[in-house]
Amino acid sequence: MSTPDNPMPRGGLTRPPNLDVNLDVSGMVDPDGGLVDRRIFSDTQVYQQEMRRIFARSWLFIAHEDQFKKPGDFFQTYMGEDPVIAVLNKKREIRVLLNNCRHRGARVCRADMGSTKNFTCTYHGWSFDLDGNLANVPAQEAYGENFNPADWGLVSAPRVESYKGLIFANWDENAEPLEDTLGDMRWYIDAFMDRDPEGTCVVGGVTKWVLEGNWKLAAEQFATDWYHVNMSHASALMVMSPTGKGPKKEIAMRTGRQYSDEYGNGAGFPVHPRNRFDAQPVHEYYDYDFLRQRLSPEQVMGPLTNGHATVFPNFSYLPVNGSIRVWHPKGPNKMEVWSWTVLDKSMPEDVRHAQRLYNLRTFGPSGIFEQDDGENWSECQANAHAFMVGNTALNYQMGLGDLREEPGFPGQTSSLYSDAAGRAVYRRWRKLMATPAWHELRNADEDSKNPNSDCNGGCTHD
Repeated sequence: MSTPDNPMPRGGLTRPPNLDVNLDVSGMVDPDGGLVDRRIFSDTQVYQQEMRRIFARSWLFIAHEDQFKKPGDFFQTYMGEDPVIAVLNKKREIRVLLNNCRHRGARVCRADMGSTKNFTCTYHGWSFDLDGNLANVPAQEAYGENFNPADWGLVSAPRVESYKGLIFANWDENAEPLEDTLGDMRWYIDAFMDRDPEGTCVVGGVTKWVLEGNWKLAAEQFATDWYHVNMSHASALMVMSPTGKGPKKEIAMRTGRQYSDEYGNGAGFPVHPRNRFDAQPVHEYYDYDFLRQRLSPEQVMGPLTNGHATVFPNFSYLPVNGSIRVWHPKGPNKMEVWSWTVLDKSMPEDVRHAQRLYNLRTFGPSGIFEQDDGENWSECQANAHAFMVGNTALNYQMGLGDLREEPGFPGQTSSLYSDAAGRAVYRRWRKLMATPAWHELRNADEDSKNPNSDCNGGCTHD
C-alpha cells in the first residue's frame, strides 16, 4: 500500500515542470486594506492552484464519528475534488482512502455509504481491503514475478484526526496537528459540540444540493457575515416572528462578537444573557444553568445558541439548528453543499425531531434562509467573468482596526458587524497560495535527483 512517505508514487515518471503553473496571487487580496480582487472567484487558474496549494494540504472535514459503528462501515466524500472513502478498519481506526483504482483509475466504491468487507473495482476486478491494501488481482500471474501487490494499494491520507466527534483528514504528512490549527476556535466549537457529556450524534443522513457560486463565497459568509441577516432574510424573519412583522428592533440589531484567527477560522454570534434556541422544544429541553457550569457563562450567552462559523477552508456550522456543512468545490463557478444535522446524544426523540425539522425548514436545501443565501451567491457569481466587473475591487473594510482581546472570549474578536473574519480567511488564503506545498517540494527534490529530468536540479514547479 502507498505509505505516508510516498503518498503519490510516481516511480520512473517525470512530470514537465510547467504542467502545473502557479500564479503569484499575493496582490489579489489586501487583508490590511480590506480589498479583494473579484477574479479570485472566477479564474480557472486560480481555482486549480487552490486545489494544489489549499485543499491538498489543509485539514478537510470528512465525516462524523457517529457514522461508523462497526468495522467495514464506510462513507464516500471528497477532499477538494478528490473522491475519498472514509472507512472503519478491523482495528476500529478511521482510514481515508483515495477512491481511485491504481490499475486504470476507476472508482472502487460507488455507494454513498454502507458496510463492506472490501472495495472492488468493477472495471477489471482489482480488490482492496479496509486498509487499502491490494488484496486480489484477477490473473495476477500475467504480471510476472516482479509485480508486488504491496506497491499498488489505494493511496491513503497519512493524517486523520478528530475533534469532538468531527473527523478531518490531511494529505500533508507533516501538517500541524488538527487541534493546533483550530487553536482558540476550539472554545467556540465546544459551545456547539460539547454541550452533552455523552457527545453528539448524526440524525437524518446527509442532505446534498448544488449551487452556482464559488466555494469561498459560502465559506467566508459563514465565517464573518451577520451583516446580511436583516436585509437578505427579511421575509424569513417576518415568517418566523410571532407577529409576522419581523423581530423587534432590539433583537434584530442586537450586538455580539466575531472571532477570527491566523488560520482563517471565524465565528460570529450575538451576545446576550437571554440567548436561547429558536425551536421551542429545544429551548425547553436545555438546562442553561447546567451549561454555564459545564462550559462557561460566556459560551452560554454567546456561541452556544445562535451564530455562524467556518473552519478554514470549507467546513461550516450553525449551532442554533445543529447544522454542519461542507462546501465541496466543483470548479470556480459551482459548489456542492453537504449538510448534516448533529444533535446531543442525550436528546429525547421528540426534541431531536423538532430540531431536525427546524433545520430543514430554515437551512435545508429548500429552507427559507438557505434559499436566500444560495440566491445571493449565485447572483455574485453570475457576472463575475465580465471584464469591468472582474476588474472592480470588492470592499471588505467593515470593522477595520476593531480587533481586540476581550475577557471571557478567547483569541481576537471584533464587533458582530465586521469583515474581520473574512479578511482572516483571505489572509490565510493568500499565505497558502503563495507557498509551495509538500508535494511540490517533494517533486522538485525527486526531479533534482533524476538525471533524465529536464529540471537539472533547478526546477521548483512554481
